[in-house]
Amino acid sequence: KITDLIAKDYDYVVRYQGGNNAGHTVITGDTKLALHLIPSGVMYDNVTPVIGNGCVIDPNVLIEEMSTINEAGFPTDRMLVSCDAHVIMPYHIDLDGASEAKRGTKLIGTTKRGIGPAYEDKVARRGIRIQDMMDEAVFREKVASVLELKNQILSKIYDLPTYTVDQICEAYLPLAERIRPHMAETTHLLNTALADGKSVLFEGAQGTMPDIDHGTYPFVTSSNCTAGGAITGSGVGMKNVDRVIGVMKAYITRVGSGPMPTELDYDTDECGHKLTELGYEYGVTTGRRRRCGWFDGPIANFSSRVNGLTDLALTKLDVLSAFDTIKVCVAYDCDGTRYTSVPEHQELFAHAKPIYEELPGWNCDITGCRAFEDLPAEARSYVEFVEDLAHTRVSIIGVGAEREQIINRFWK
Repeated sequence: KITDLIAKDYDYVVRYQGGNNAGHTVITGDTKLALHLIPSGVMYDNVTPVIGNGCVIDPNVLIEEMSTINEAGFPTDRMLVSCDAHVIMPYHIDLDGASEAKRGTKLIGTTKRGIGPAYEDKVARRGIRIQDMMDEAVFREKVASVLELKNQILSKIYDLPTYTVDQICEAYLPLAERIRPHMAETTHLLNTALADGKSVLFEGAQGTMPDIDHGTYPFVTSSNCTAGGAITGSGVGMKNVDRVIGVMKAYITRVGSGPMPTELDYDTDECGHKLTELGYEYGVTTGRRRRCGWFDGPIANFSSRVNGLTDLALTKLDVLSAFDTIKVCVAYDCDGTRYTSVPEHQELFAHAKPIYEELPGWNCDITGCRAFEDLPAEARSYVEFVEDLAHTRVSIIGVGAEREQIINRFWK
């Protein structure tokens, strides 16, 4: 929603990591779009959406999403796909599901879309890229080489069916022709555009705590979803970045496994149930119920530092209107030591106990507010309290699901 809100002021919107394991809901008027891979901003005529080299792409999902967007009345002919982005193959999806099932009770919480195995092959230097799909001879050769290993793993470790080169070519080569008009050398294109004075907005997926390097490892995704990933995932140099906006809900949510100190149980905690249902916290991609909890100041502090945030967008403030009092985690108690940021040691974080401060609620409808001064005093105090914990100013405030239900405080 936040990317969609500000995208209209940019020439390019670039998705720089992840795949169709992400989910973004964009609402405008009576139109509600669930985006998984294509960047927000596709609904604006002046914006060129770009899927960068840092992404992994399931061609079937990409084409299906393009069709859905087109049917909603928004053309995708301007969309560009990096020739260097890696392709999610059928065996990646099989291995993702099989690997997760083999973990038993120690699940990562993967979406089973093949994201992790695709990144694994990328790092192992046996991945297949979008540009490889455009040349049948090259594609056949690379698929044949990879299948020598993958078929062994599928059959001997997981007792799953194997693939032939012909099977994969019959499924993927027709898709290549659908993608061909959108393929581009996006790194060169974006750098040229910036040199010509054009503006670029980078869109990440997932969040800081699922980041492969800085998140709650091993309960993480397989890419760098922090702001630094925008550089490697697009090929645009750091000198071009002038603002970094972090998107945080007014409470915290997480999909999948991993430590979450402020989590409120959906079944036994009334506040946890209320946050989930009022905020409709169900994953756009998987439909899974998100885990919900009170706002986590240490995570906000940590995220601000790791991403180098200049601004915050605080969304879903309206959901908290239903509470008489609101708890905010200001620190953790980790074996008797107080932490105001996320401890680096995994075991400390896994057993962290939240230290709360309780703030008064406002118990009124704020969905019609369009200026910071329109908010009740208690809501303004809550926003300012979050700013102090994150050490970053809140520039945008979301007070409802619709595109116009936004308070633009400092973002110009």
